[in-house]
Amino acid sequence: MTARIVFYGDDFTGATDTLANAASVGLRTVLFLGVPTEAQLARAGPLDCIGIAGAARAMSPAEMLAELVPVGRFFEASGARVLHYKTCSTFDSAPHVGSIGQAINVLRPFAANPFVPVVGGQPNLGRYCVFGNLFAAAGSGGAVHRIDRHPTMSRHPVTPMHEADLRRHLALQGLAQVAGIDYTAYDAPMSAVDDKLAALLATQPDAVLLDVAAPAHLAHVGRLVWQHAWQQPLLAAGPSSVVQALAAHWGLAAHGDAVDLAAAVGPVLVLAGSLSPLTAQQVRAATSYTPIALDAAQLAHTGYRQRMADEVAALLRAGRSVLACTSREGAATAGVPAGSRSLAEASGRWLAQVLAAAPLRRVGIAGGDTSSLAVQALDAWGLSHLRQVAPGLALCRVHSDRPALDGMEIVLKGGQMGPVDLFERLLHGSR
Repeated sequence: MTARIVFYGDDFTGATDTLANAASVGLRTVLFLGVPTEAQLARAGPLDCIGIAGAARAMSPAEMLAELVPVGRFFEASGARVLHYKTCSTFDSAPHVGSIGQAINVLRPFAANPFVPVVGGQPNLGRYCVFGNLFAAAGSGGAVHRIDRHPTMSRHPVTPMHEADLRRHLALQGLAQVAGIDYTAYDAPMSAVDDKLAALLATQPDAVLLDVAAPAHLAHVGRLVWQHAWQQPLLAAGPSSVVQALAAHWGLAAHGDAVDLAAAVGPVLVLAGSLSPLTAQQVRAATSYTPIALDAAQLAHTGYRQRMADEVAALLRAGRSVLACTSREGAATAGVPAGSRSLAEASGRWLAQVLAAAPLRRVGIAGGDTSSLAVQALDAWGLSHLRQVAPGLALCRVHSDRPALDGMEIVLKGGQMGPVDLFERLLHGSR
C-alpha cells in the first residue's frame, strides 16, 4: 500500500511529535533519519506515513535547498498525496536560518497542487492561531501569550519571534502573498468554505494560512487539505496539527495509554542543550542524576570531548545516571553563541562517543537543534513510536544496524515541552 503522507521534520524533536501523532491514530509510521533507501523501506514494511527527520530549522537558505530537494524528489516518486513540511508549533524561523518560506519555495515544484495550506495552531500543545495571529502557552498548561510577547519565544537565541501575524512573518521569508481562512469560516456550510477557498486560490497566493483555535477546527482543516490532495499531490506546512487534521477528517481517534512510562532498565543519560526556562526547571528537579557541566567552548576540541566522554561513560558503567548540561556561561565567555549549531554538532559527537563506550537502553536529549544534530551523529537509520510521555513528547525506539544501538529508547525534547519532573520520569517511570 502506498503511503498517504510523507513528512519532513525541520528538527528531530518536532519530527518525533508528528511520528507519535500518526502512530497514535493507527497509521503505520517510521521516522527515517534521512531520505530512506529501498533497503530501509523494505525493513520497515508497509507504511501509511513516512517521516524524514531533518535539521532544516538550523540551516541557511542555501543549505536548505541542498537538504530539501532530495526530499521533494522522494515524495514525487512515492505516490503519496500529502508532503508535510513539519515546522515548529511556534513557527520560530527567520529569513537567514530555518526559513519556512524557503522550504515552501524549494518543495512546491514537487507537488502539482496550487493549494499550499499552512496550518497554524496545535491546541494540544497550547498553540492557537486566531485571525492569522499565533498564540502559545508558556510551558505545559502555562499562561497563553501572543507569540511576539511570549517570555521565551520572543527572546529565542537564534530565531526570536517579533511578529505574531504569520502572514507577515512568512512574507519576510519570501512568501509575499499569503491568503488566510479565519476560524470563524468553519461555522458556515462546507460549500461556502469551499467557495471561499476557491476564490482565494483564484488570486494565486503563495500559500493559504488556516486558523486552528480549538480541537474542533482540525476536522475542517483536514477536509480542505485532503479533498485537494486527492485531486493532486499537495504540499502543506505547519506543526503536527497537519497530521492531526487529516486524522480527524478520516475519523481516526488516538488509542492506547498516553502517559504511563515504565522505569528505565539501567542508568539514563540526559544531554541538555536547551536554554529555555522550562528546561532549567527540569534540570533542577532531576535530583536522581549526577550532574556534569560540559564546557561549550571546549567541546569542539577533540581532547576535551574525549576526556568528558570517558568520564561520563565511567559513571554510566558504574550504574549512575548522568545529566550533562552545556554551560551557558562557558559559551558566553568564549564567544560561542548560545544554542548555536556548532555547539549542537559538538554535543552530538560527544554523545556518540559516550554511547560507543557505554551502551544504554534509554537516553534523553533536550533542545531542538541539539536533538537534531545529536541524533544525526549516531549510527542509526530510523525511529519508531513506543508511547507518549507527555503532550509533544514521545518515547521512541532507535533502529540501527549496530546491535548496541538498535532498540535503544530515546526522548527528544524541545525547550517548551514536558512536565517539570520529566527527567525523573525518564529514570523512574510514571506509573
